[in-house]
Amino acid sequence: MGSSTSDNHVIHIWEINKDRLKYMHQKISNPPRILTKTAAKTSCSIFKVPTSFIEINGKSYQPHVVSIGPYHHSQPHLKMIEEHKWQYLGNLLSRIEIKGLNLEDLLKSIEPLEKDSRDCYSESIEFNKDDFLEMMLLDGCFIIELIRKVGNVVKVEDDDPIFTMQWITTFFYRDLLRLENQIPFFVLERLFELTKLEEDCSSLSGLALNFFNHGLVRPPGILTRFGNLKARHLLDLVRSSYINFDQPERTEEDDPTPSHIIHCVSKLRRAGIKLTQGTADSFLVVKFKNGVIEMPTITIDDAMSSFLLNCVAYEQCHNGSSKHFTTYATFLDCLVNTYKDVEYLCDKNIIENYFGTDVEVARFINNLGKEVGFDIDRCYLAKLFNDVHGYYKNDWHVQIAGFKYTYFDTPWSFISAFAAFVLLILTIVQTYYTVYGTYF
Repeated sequence: MGSSTSDNHVIHIWEINKDRLKYMHQKISNPPRILTKTAAKTSCSIFKVPTSFIEINGKSYQPHVVSIGPYHHSQPHLKMIEEHKWQYLGNLLSRIEIKGLNLEDLLKSIEPLEKDSRDCYSESIEFNKDDFLEMMLLDGCFIIELIRKVGNVVKVEDDDPIFTMQWITTFFYRDLLRLENQIPFFVLERLFELTKLEEDCSSLSGLALNFFNHGLVRPPGILTRFGNLKARHLLDLVRSSYINFDQPERTEEDDPTPSHIIHCVSKLRRAGIKLTQGTADSFLVVKFKNGVIEMPTITIDDAMSSFLLNCVAYEQCHNGSSKHFTTYATFLDCLVNTYKDVEYLCDKNIIENYFGTDVEVARFINNLGKEVGFDIDRCYLAKLFNDVHGYYKNDWHVQIAGFKYTYFDTPWSFISAFAAFVLLILTIVQTYYTVYGTYF
């Protein structure tokens, strides 16, 4: 009988590191700071733009000359205007002395707004109370002084470099409409009302819209209509002034028929669908009737491109905001496939191109609609999408339009078709007389 050997199995018991457990419990108990719970509330309206948008559209969301609010505060390349903010605050204080107001009064007026102001930001603000209120006051008064000067409510000093160097104000029109570069509108309203003099009868909304009208050119009459418009911040104010509230978004109770994405301009034209210049004040008011899409003119330049991108980003982030600009961006993205589609829209005065080449505009429009969440069944253009799709799918329209597009789209194609028709008639006549002469 042989000897037997038994294997010795060693069992290792893993002991949990107490420090690791403590660290994990701390992580569990600590609330999120990069995207706080307030970001889900409608009161939260100022967001960091998603990284995916920045990867597509670059620096269109970041300020170039002036920082407003906490997200880009104290960045080195924005310090030039930071010094001028203090000068503007000093000018304002010297003017309101007649009302018996001073710096302390202004700080006390916005102190009750601190918590609500912090809740407007999607990320935790690493400022103590004094620093936060100082920033709100300095940035708010700078904006108010700036729009008052542009609106001729306050005299512009001859040696003010902000106005003597035109390139600076050009960037203001863009920087003050960037999503990451906002402060709450109710802070601006509090400071505006407190610093008004008796002879100043302007409204904050009216002055702000007049200011941005220098960057986003619109008919002057529009501004008076929105003089008392309420908003969450300046970007939301200007965005809201474009929205036609007679074109609401669809709800679940509306027509449940699923909507359809439409084709590009070139394909629509082959199906007999025409595009013409609309007359509405806002480019968002798009209509379709009897095979014709009416689109008001949109001027695409550096200011408008930045504005559109930030409006889309805002609608994507804000809970409860309408998605009018997101819908319009998607609609444009559908229409434009190549530079030829842009060329046609320019020829029809639907697009005024001050942005670059037709290729660059096409690329911008296609990027505008990338990575966005879009509910076609609940958007304000849902019926238009359906109607255009239905017209496009109609075989009769397609056949007639295809014939016209092939033979009558240009003078040369018409001449060729006419020549072929004449040749056909002559051939028939010749054949007839040949047969007639043979048998008769």
